Parts: sequence; structure tokens; C-alpha cells
Amino acid sequence: MPDGLVVIDKAGGWTSHDVVAKLRGVLGTRKVGHAGTLDPDATGVLLVGVGTVTRLLRFLTVLPKTYTGEVVLGVETSTLDASGEITATHDMRGVTLDEARAAATSLTGDILQIPPMVSAVQVGGRRLHELARQGIEIEREARPVTVHRFDVDPTIDPLVLRVRVVCSSGTYVRSLAADLGARLGGGAHLRTLRRTAVGSFTVDEARPVDQVTPDALLAPADALRDLPRVAVNDDIAAVIAHGKVLPASVLTAAGDGPWAVLDVTGALLAVYEPHRDGTVKPAVVVAGAGRANQ
Repeated sequence: MPDGLVVIDKAGGWTSHDVVAKLRGVLGTRKVGHAGTLDPDATGVLLVGVGTVTRLLRFLTVLPKTYTGEVVLGVETSTLDASGEITATHDMRGVTLDEARAAATSLTGDILQIPPMVSAVQVGGRRLHELARQGIEIEREARPVTVHRFDVDPTIDPLVLRVRVVCSSGTYVRSLAADLGARLGGGAHLRTLRRTAVGSFTVDEARPVDQVTPDALLAPADALRDLPRVAVNDDIAAVIAHGKVLPASVLTAAGDGPWAVLDVTGALLAVYEPHRDGTVKPAVVVAGAGRANQ
């Protein structure tokens, strides 16, 4: 069965679920999932796990994301992007580039962000976008996110700003656009959002969903290339295959973890994470690791 990671360049109009459904048919397996939803109108990098890698997606979901897009000043929408209905307009012709950059700087770093109503966030067991479709708007708690960079550049239209955002998982760039407009004394919405990177995975290695073949899959070890790596000998590999808790010194693990544990051939055995009293425990043991060492 196919087993690995596909870096997809998602087209506009496709939901992340659409991509998963398509690849289940192409690859002939239902064990397909994605790491980090992209809005239907957004394009760019979507990481899709197949087989064993579906169990590793949580380590990819938390990777930082890089986006580009355009912020349209003076127009607010119901969805905070171009797909929504216009809810308010403002005269923002007097906004300068320096003012916009200063406002973006104020939205950089560790901030609190209120998720948009049209989003996959769950409140009380229901996703916000389901409530929004029923015309229901509820109070949402602000959530901590980190915006590492928020670059703003001009376009030929003085009311349209080109932006580049590097942020933590869970950050809504649509909300950043709306907040930018509010801090400039009016309102704004986002358009042409494109995710150009998830961690070290960039659009340069991504491919459209209709160009995916089994040969496109990256090996499980490569799927976790952003994690610190620890290589172990065959004796320790046999113990790891049984999911044993180990002294941290056995893995010679540096940093806070989690760590991708590889065998002498470079194949992924498991992902280990810190445990108590100077030990480490398996977060995931890759299926088949035990057979590989028998």
C-alpha cells in the first residue's frame, strides 16, 4: 500500500477535503489525511499524509506557515475575504504605506486573535462555519497565536497592499487583514491568499493534485524532516519497535523534542517525546518497524 507524504499545490475552488478524496481514488487507499486546512479560495501548499504518515500529521500541523496575499483597504466582508458579502465600506484613501507598515508591526509577535465565524474552529461541539451558514454569530474567545513576520508592500492600487505573513499554526491571515484595516481607522479584507510554505515544505516541490502518482510520495522519514533526528543501532531499534520507555541518554536526544528516531538505514522507526524522570516515550511507533528488525 502507498505510504508517505505528498506536497500538494492546492488550486482555488478545492477544499482540503476535496484533495483528500481525490487522492484516495488516485492512490487506491482510504488512509489519506491532510495537515492544516486551506480555505477553498486559497491556493498553495497542503501537506497530505498517506498510509503510515496519517499517524504523523500532528507533527506537521504545528509547523509554521508562510503566506502571501493582498489586503483590500476600505471594504469589510462577512467572511473577511473576497468570497463574502460586503458589510461596510470606509474612505481610506489617506492611508500611507508607513502607517500600514506600522499597523502590521503592531500585529507582529505573540498576539491574541479572535477566529472568524467562517472557520473550522469548534465551539460547543459545532464548527463556527456551520453556525455562520445559519446566520448565527456567537462570541468567540481570543486565542494566542504568533506572527513571526508581517511584511507590507504597495501595489499599483493605493487601496491594495501586498502582504507576506509568517505565522504559527492556527493563525488566520483573514483576521490579520481585518485587524490591519481596523488599526488604520477603517476596515479591510483579504484576497488572493496563497500558502507558499509549511515549515521547510515549499511550493517549489509541490505539485497539482492531478499530477500525483505513487512515485510522488516522500518517505515517512522525509515527512518528518523538520523534527530533530536521532539515529540508533539495531539493538536499540529492536527495543523501540516494542514502544519501550527509554532513558533520554539512550537516544542522545538534544533539545525539547519530539524527535524522529531512525534506524541505521535512515528509515523512520518512531517519534519519541519527553517523559518523566529523565526518560523519553514513544508518541508514535511506525507500523512494521518491529518486523524490519526481526
